[in-house]
Amino acid sequence: MKYMLLIYGEPERWAEMGEEASGPLMEDYFAYTQAITESGELVAGDPLQGVETATTVRLVDGERVLTDGPFAETKEVLGGYYLVDVADLDRALELAALLPGAKLGIDSIEVRPLAALPDDMHGDLMPG
Repeated sequence: MKYMLLIYGEPERWAEMGEEASGPLMEDYFAYTQAITESGELVAGDPLQGVETATTVRLVDGERVLTDGPFAETKEVLGGYYLVDVADLDRALELAALLPGAKLGIDSIEVRPLAALPDDMHGDLMPG
């Protein structure tokens, strides 16, 4: 079963940490990524650029309207994700709790299963 581990945090908290604290934390993230890569559970994962680089797209009366920034104004923003393939929800929750930012209490992790699609729809939605 595939799950998204969506990492939400407050960019200000990371900025306040400074390099002395954030450097070792990033090393913990690299070790975490290596561990789930070696276990075969990692499908994909990436950090995202800052929320200031986001553009929200809406259609209004058939016209494309672009807005700088995220869809919602919140303190916590989506900072990155891991897509994992694990046996069950319990393992996905375990992996979420092991994320370094979650362990320190500076990030919250949303765990969501990927929706199952009928086999004949995959070709319609996915390139290749």
